[in-house]
Amino acid sequence: MRISFCLLFIFIFKLSYSNEKADSSNAKLKFNGNVSLNSNGMAPIPAFSLGKPALIGIFTLQKKRFSYDPQIAYGLDFRPWTIDNWVHYRLIFKPNFELRTGANFAMFFSEYDTGEDIILQSQQYITFEIAGIYRFSPKSSLSLMYWSDNGQDPGTISGSFYNMVYDRTEIKIGKAVLFSCSLQLFYLAYTGNNDGLFISPRVAASVKNIPLSLFFQATQPLTTNTEPTPGFRWNAGLAYMF
Repeated sequence: MRISFCLLFIFIFKLSYSNEKADSSNAKLKFNGNVSLNSNGMAPIPAFSLGKPALIGIFTLQKKRFSYDPQIAYGLDFRPWTIDNWVHYRLIFKPNFELRTGANFAMFFSEYDTGEDIILQSQQYITFEIAGIYRFSPKSSLSLMYWSDNGQDPGTISGSFYNMVYDRTEIKIGKAVLFSCSLQLFYLAYTGNNDGLFISPRVAASVKNIPLSLFFQATQPLTTNTEPTPGFRWNAGLAYMF
């Protein structure tokens, strides 16, 4: 399965690259991101969380169709939690539609208390992605995404992540307050009985021309065979965007 997915990824990449035309409007190197303080540290797959406050940084470095999109998460004790190193390539890059592939080398850190000391253990994952985004307007979009997630170390899990997200941004309340919202529906099919269908709404509020926003996200399993059942999770925080 892993080999066939890798071969498909390489084939699509080469086919797209051979047909790519120069696009002067995307020739400049672009950098943006956000850093947030989170009450409960939601993971990129929001069925999982750190369970305590966390600092999360999400960054994008883009040139033409390529982008490097790292994400790092630390507890407030400055112990690492997750490190993602996403590399994306946009097969189709139009104003109203985007089709991309991606690969990620990730590390997940767990803490073990021996009674005398706390040991930090890292686990490595390699993930492949294919995703499509359709923009109904500059302020609303629908995205569909598939991940093939592959644990590399003993004790890690592997499986598939199917994700659908509707986003709506810049909803004006008066002249200065802006709201954004999203509704995420995702399905997990991982080894070790880590399966389930989840729903996760998110809302954020900001003031026009101020790069700060307050946000709230919740995740509720609709059906799952995971033991123990994840149950309802929520996360709130403050984000700085640049």
